[in-house]
Amino acid sequence: MTHLMTVVGIIVFLVGLLLSIAWHELGHLSTAKMFGIRVPQYMVGFGPTVWSRKKGETEYGIKAIPMGGYIRMIGMFPPGEDGKVTVRSTSPFRTMIEDARSAAYEELQPGDDKRLFYTRKPWKRVIVMFAGPFMNLVLAVVIFIGTLMTFGLNTQTTTVSTVSACVIQQSEQRDDCTAKDPEAPAKAAGLRPGDKIVAFDGRPTDDWSSLQKDIRATTGPAVITVERDGKRLDLHANLIANKVAKTDEDGRYVKDQYVTAGFLGFAPAVGYVDQSFGQSLDQMGEMFEAGVHSLIALPGKVPALWDAAFNGAERQTDSPMGIVGAARVSGEIFNLDIPPQYQLEFFLKLLAGFNLSLFLFNMLPLLPLDGGHIAGALWESVRRTTAKVFRRPDPGPFDVARLMPVAYVVAGVFVCFTVLVMVADLVNPIKIS
Repeated sequence: MTHLMTVVGIIVFLVGLLLSIAWHELGHLSTAKMFGIRVPQYMVGFGPTVWSRKKGETEYGIKAIPMGGYIRMIGMFPPGEDGKVTVRSTSPFRTMIEDARSAAYEELQPGDDKRLFYTRKPWKRVIVMFAGPFMNLVLAVVIFIGTLMTFGLNTQTTTVSTVSACVIQQSEQRDDCTAKDPEAPAKAAGLRPGDKIVAFDGRPTDDWSSLQKDIRATTGPAVITVERDGKRLDLHANLIANKVAKTDEDGRYVKDQYVTAGFLGFAPAVGYVDQSFGQSLDQMGEMFEAGVHSLIALPGKVPALWDAAFNGAERQTDSPMGIVGAARVSGEIFNLDIPPQYQLEFFLKLLAGFNLSLFLFNMLPLLPLDGGHIAGALWESVRRTTAKVFRRPDPGPFDVARLMPVAYVVAGVFVCFTVLVMVADLVNPIKIS
């Protein structure tokens, strides 16, 4: 049964991945057709074609390798300086440029001279190229907010999980009490597992973050109001100063850093807390910010990823993870000993995170990514506007094809990184359990 559920989890993720890719390409397709650009192909995946059907002027299909997708638009690059698209040269870089240029004019038909991508105004080209990543962002936002408002946020609550028997500095990293350790204030006050703290010193509290801040800011007598067996009780505690783990502005613990603060002595229970629309938006903002920081930090994680893949080093929990790793995690999710609705919630957040990563990655201003084409269109707009202001001749469309040698280098780096991540995901995977 375990192996069956793993396979089910992997298949469900691959289906979600294909739908995400199709959704991305639909953004490009719909806006390209809206602006009158001819699109001969709309494909999900790469490699051999598994299925296809032509409807109107566009062939729609699925390919064997679910590692991406594409639409083929006529006239992605402008003609060369001689007005032709088939010029060849002994220079390998020049050959790359002209190969890319000629590919953009494949299947050119009568009347297509008015339906070429490069002839559209820069702002229209920006919309066409941005529409794909934007669809991934929309999907990520809808899934994240939907799951947070439907299932809630799995977080620490104000309900007591365990009560410390004694006061131990967290920097000591031990659990056993000694005769020299004083009794914990929570135990002395009569706090019990299962108690729900509803107020601290007369101030109502319903979330762990604010309660934790109140406790850390207090030393001396304090009244702890709890709900126990349907009744409210006031417990009188005498908080003491203790060395505890430092937290950042979001309430997350900072590794190996400690501060002296008020100490009560209990561990909060973890559970799902319903989120409002506003709270869900805040959480989405934090996820977006974390995604940006992760993307910026990506190059610095390559050495550790290499060590995890080839030198047997421990795989870091924040290590980059590819499609293979995400599929494995999806298989693990469907094997977790949790209710089915929370398996679904976990999987949806995995899929939403993948779509958020697709958006951020594709917005990098590098060819062959969508962000590279957007940057090219914006640069053309700047050049033409500047020429108009200073009454200079129109410089014409910016020839993005000239950047193809750089695009091949970038693509090569991406391929190498993808292979490295895949090897790490296979030999030293991230495990949620």
